[in-house]
Amino acid sequence: MSTGKATKSRMTVAARRPRRAMQSPIAYLFVLPALAIFFVFTIGPTLYTAFISLFNWNPLNISQSTYIGLDNYKNAFTSQAEPSFWETARISAYFVVAMVVLGPLIALLIALLLQRGGRVMTATRTATLLPHVTPLVATSLVWMWIFNDKFGLANQALHAFGIGGKDWLHSNTWAMPVVIFVSLWHELGFISIIILGGLTTMSSELSEAAKVDGCSAFQEFIHITLPQLRPVMFFVVVISTITSLQAFTQFFTMTGGDYGTGTLSYEIYQQAFVVFHTGYAAALAIVLLVITAALSLLQFTLNRARD
Repeated sequence: MSTGKATKSRMTVAARRPRRAMQSPIAYLFVLPALAIFFVFTIGPTLYTAFISLFNWNPLNISQSTYIGLDNYKNAFTSQAEPSFWETARISAYFVVAMVVLGPLIALLIALLLQRGGRVMTATRTATLLPHVTPLVATSLVWMWIFNDKFGLANQALHAFGIGGKDWLHSNTWAMPVVIFVSLWHELGFISIIILGGLTTMSSELSEAAKVDGCSAFQEFIHITLPQLRPVMFFVVVISTITSLQAFTQFFTMTGGDYGTGTLSYEIYQQAFVVFHTGYAAALAIVLLVITAALSLLQFTLNRARD
């Protein structure tokens, strides 16, 4: 009896320790540097951007900036600006849907292949991650040369099969698919490694039980593997959505935002640093922030509803 009471008391003390730690002022001192960095480099600039969006901002002489309230937002939603906000939103939606649907699906297939052991697969895992750790500017330039309409390898490969070449990056038909292809190539390694990590933590007992019951490989994948991978796939979808909405480098490097590739993030850069409509660009940035937060919240809500 005394041993049981001692064990209970120890468990009670262990449960109280985290609460005491959170109530201690010293705990907040340890967190304070991280909170300070987060506020200075994230919260502060976001609030300042929201402030600028209420002005006809003059970046060369701030004192000449005039307060216009929500006019920048009205100009965006009423399509008074050129290009139209709705047009750039449509292009962004096209890019995001392609990345969120194709990215996790292809990455899942790659992760299932990489799950097999052996020296070859270990080397393949490293090779799969290399595109992601390579600077996107450098890889975009390489792909821009590959898809060059005059001397690019893509057209040379088509000519070898008797197919006419394409003007890949100067075509409203092909420019966005090429950028999506390059973006997938760059991101798949990172997503695949995350999914592979989820596969390695799954319970092998359920798979063995399914095999004993006579389940096929496809049935095992649908009823055993996918349900256990759902938290990982949810994380991948959220990350893919956020990174796709914020994508900029590949559009700037490969197409310059032309030929149907002018996304919302690229338009923010164009308005802020090319035509110097800083207040309008700040309004677009806040709208993009709200869209990103709303989509993330929607995904979290749907995930909880399924649970």
